[in-house]
Amino acid sequence: MNLVSAKAGPGQVGAPLESQHGSVRPLVAEDLEQVAALFLMKFRHRRRQRDRAIVQTADYMRGLYLDGDESKALVQINPQGRLGGFMGVLKARYELNGRALSAAIIGPFMTDSSTDHGWAGPQLLRALHQGEFDLYLTDSANRTSLAFARPMKYQLLPVHCLEWTCIFRPGAMAAAVLRRKWPGLPRLALDPCARAFDALARRRFEPSAQHSSSQRIHRELIDAAQFAEQLPALMTDYSLRPSWTDEELPRLLALAAEKRADGPLHFGRTYDETGRMLGCYAFYGQAGGIANLLQIQASGSHWGVTLDGLIAAAREMGCVGITGQTQNRFMPQLFGHKDVFFRYAGGTMVRSRIAEVTEAVRSGDIFIGGLMGDRWTRLSSDDFGRA
Repeated sequence: MNLVSAKAGPGQVGAPLESQHGSVRPLVAEDLEQVAALFLMKFRHRRRQRDRAIVQTADYMRGLYLDGDESKALVQINPQGRLGGFMGVLKARYELNGRALSAAIIGPFMTDSSTDHGWAGPQLLRALHQGEFDLYLTDSANRTSLAFARPMKYQLLPVHCLEWTCIFRPGAMAAAVLRRKWPGLPRLALDPCARAFDALARRRFEPSAQHSSSQRIHRELIDAAQFAEQLPALMTDYSLRPSWTDEELPRLLALAAEKRADGPLHFGRTYDETGRMLGCYAFYGQAGGIANLLQIQASGSHWGVTLDGLIAAAREMGCVGITGQTQNRFMPQLFGHKDVFFRYAGGTMVRSRIAEVTEAVRSGDIFIGGLMGDRWTRLSSDDFGRA
């Protein structure tokens, strides 16, 4: 099994878990450069590492995994004392009908095939499940991970495994995809063709009539502090939801704003004529690029107008399209938009020994993905070490 991007539920190892095949222990600062080099090879496919890329990746991992409390991320050390594997783990807090729960969010999971003989992955997972977390979750597992985790009683959330894409300008969007894959492609070779194609396809990809056409519905851009204030108020109809402190959510948004691949992080909201908030959203975007949704949340029946506001904001910014993770509560609205396509993007799974948690997950009564996942980190997309 290839464990390069396998994800599973996390835990914490208090003392090293040892066997004849090596040991598992928490990540420490001295591991970072080795972990960074392995990450770049496995997830950025760089066989020849540049010192600058390793240093930047290690520095980012230091802030992500070692800043504050004891590290929850794990490393496997083989019998020769070399790094055999790594599992990124972030600690979080949930609540279930007022009951406090400890949660762990899984990021990169990788093994070094040059030093590992098939033991690092299983050892990391065994150590993980010896932790004292109430629930473990990931929102970016690959298909190998799904097969690996299902026998361990992980619950799969199929809808959350999909990514939706809405196309505004197909030619420009294709050019943006090609430039992201091959940054050296000259714009002069792509942009004229993209503009010509979009001119021909303009009528086909014009915005459709929006649900929010009523003059009583309004939208506006807001800042991170306003978003942090409004998002928790929209989560109250989930039984299983995050429990953020007053300082924690603004700090999380500040970390998410460090991500660079899709442009700056923007925030917006929809509200009615009385000023009552209906929904809010956060997305990365810039003119000429593909906007990437970080988080969207709405109250009651207002998902449609909130989704319309998000798409309109990305269009007005000059984005060529928008993409984001799906979730149960706004799938009907996504189906109502033309030029929306779906694809598998990463498995969303939850594991817990608590029956009430399992039931909430089974019924879809859980706030997950976005800020309660790992796609907001720079490790999910950014190319470290580039000029």
